[in-house]
Amino acid sequence: MYEQYFGLRERPFDLSPNPRFLFLSRGHKEALTHLRYGLSGRPGLTVLVGEAGTGKTTLVRAALQSVGNGDSKIVHLSNPTLTRSEFYEYLASGYGFSSEAATSKTTFIRELAEALTATAGSSGVLALVVDEAQSIPHALLEEIRLLTNTEGASGNTVAIALVGQPELGERLNEPGLRQLKQRVALRCELTPLDLNETAAYVAARVRVAGGRPDMLFTRDAILTIHQHSLGIPRTISVLCDNSLVNGFAADAKPVGRQIVEEVCRDFHLTAKPDAPPSRIEAPVVAPDDATTAHAPRFEAAARPRRFSFF
Repeated sequence: MYEQYFGLRERPFDLSPNPRFLFLSRGHKEALTHLRYGLSGRPGLTVLVGEAGTGKTTLVRAALQSVGNGDSKIVHLSNPTLTRSEFYEYLASGYGFSSEAATSKTTFIRELAEALTATAGSSGVLALVVDEAQSIPHALLEEIRLLTNTEGASGNTVAIALVGQPELGERLNEPGLRQLKQRVALRCELTPLDLNETAAYVAARVRVAGGRPDMLFTRDAILTIHQHSLGIPRTISVLCDNSLVNGFAADAKPVGRQIVEEVCRDFHLTAKPDAPPSRIEAPVVAPDDATTAHAPRFEAAARPRRFSFF
């Protein structure tokens, strides 16, 4: 709709998780490293927690693209609100087990052990990634723990990653889940982006889409987006996308603070109480690499200047 007007090849702020648009802040880079390491066959559970919209699913997809080889079998469960029987049916199908393994736990465990032995011999991995893990029924959390008891001939086990919102961490602290918590070998938490990271996030996605960040948003617009999004990447994308739509309709290029504030009012978003000053008094220098872990820096300036990326 607005792509040609702003000189873009594609829309930079679509909400579907797309590893091409992955922006790695320091926290995201650390989380991705944990996921890759945990899914490479290391014993124990990997736990990744973060507020809704912080980019957990995108990181999972990026990790899955780089883990294992042709002999690896990785199941990604994005809706874990299943019964025990449905859970084993889903796993059996994902791992390519027999139809009997989908209905018999005994057969499932036997075929799981055989698959672990086969993957170990070929340097492959057998893994399970559970998204939205804060919603897993208690009974399934116990089944997931028991999965780690099954070993291949070389002692390797299923690599398991639990990815969810902060409630997942709270659940793991429950006394009834202490045995599962003891199996956690890696744990990482995603936090919201700070102002510099927000600016770099916007710049990175615009560049991937073929555009120039300074032609899309003013400095004050970016600051307003950060204040009202609270640094949540998904909310940043929503505000940017809608602001570009409104900017196109108003024939405004680059989009300024007033248009962003109108969008924020439409979404009933208010700035956090401890928001920074209403202007950035220096130019923001953002990295050219869309996947860099380094945030842009601020440099001194004699007077306020338009937000721009160099």
